[in-house]
Amino acid sequence: MSVDLSTRHELVGDLLELPKTKADWDKYRLTDEQVAFYHEHGYLAGVRILTDEQCDKLCAELAEFFTPEHDGRELWYEYHTNESTKPDTVLFHALGAWRLRPGFHDILWHPAFTVAASQLLGGAVRFWHDQLFCKPAKHGGVVAWHQDYSYWTRTKPMAHLTCWIGLDESTRDNGCLHYIDGSHNWTLLPITGLAGDMAAIKDVLTPEQWEQFQHPVAIELKRGECSFHHPLMVHGSFENRVDRPRRAVVINAFRDGTKSDSNEPLLAGVPPVPKGETMGGQFFPLLYDRS
Repeated sequence: MSVDLSTRHELVGDLLELPKTKADWDKYRLTDEQVAFYHEHGYLAGVRILTDEQCDKLCAELAEFFTPEHDGRELWYEYHTNESTKPDTVLFHALGAWRLRPGFHDILWHPAFTVAASQLLGGAVRFWHDQLFCKPAKHGGVVAWHQDYSYWTRTKPMAHLTCWIGLDESTRDNGCLHYIDGSHNWTLLPITGLAGDMAAIKDVLTPEQWEQFQHPVAIELKRGECSFHHPLMVHGSFENRVDRPRRAVVINAFRDGTKSDSNEPLLAGVPPVPKGETMGGQFFPLLYDRS
């Protein structure tokens, strides 16, 4: 049986070191202009999280996951070698890497993520779950348009944040993230599928919302950079058409104090948090609480 790193709520590997002084922590703070941009547009892109060396370490851990019989496979919340609806396109998608390998565990505590997340959430940061999204060269599948919170309504209030981190350079050609600017101000939309038809969302939009879809914002990122987005931000990504992969790790978090809104397990294999109780414990650790 593999060691389950969810029992460890401190750094366990050599991916990074935490700052030792307040001045060192403050180096990771976003500017007032960046925070204001996020609240106005629903996203903030181009924040540096990882060095090339850190990306290399995470990619080495990630390579092990592509073989279904890897060590720790019983610890995933979800694991799809291909979540695409078409066999000729591939979208590797998995939840729970933080439980399996030290690098993907320790990245949750990276100050470039936690400090910024605290500013954008307006409080202490607690972990929700991670995701891996990988599109292989030349035939990577799409991630269809969606809002993250449509999958997360089992938690309340809606005080969530997504951090999408590129382990490769992310461009229009290899399937970078796209946002619909300002869509974080929309109401919650019905789920229309995660890995299939990019046009399916049209059926649940008003004419005014569909008009906004004619001007998506391509979020091109350098390797190791991230984009933060609001839980109602409509986003998706197109296929990878080039001869290099597009790999990403996503950290989903919420403000401390968020409660369960379900008596069912919130993630596969995780004990239920009774409805109305505050999220916490082994699987939802506090990542950052510095005033």
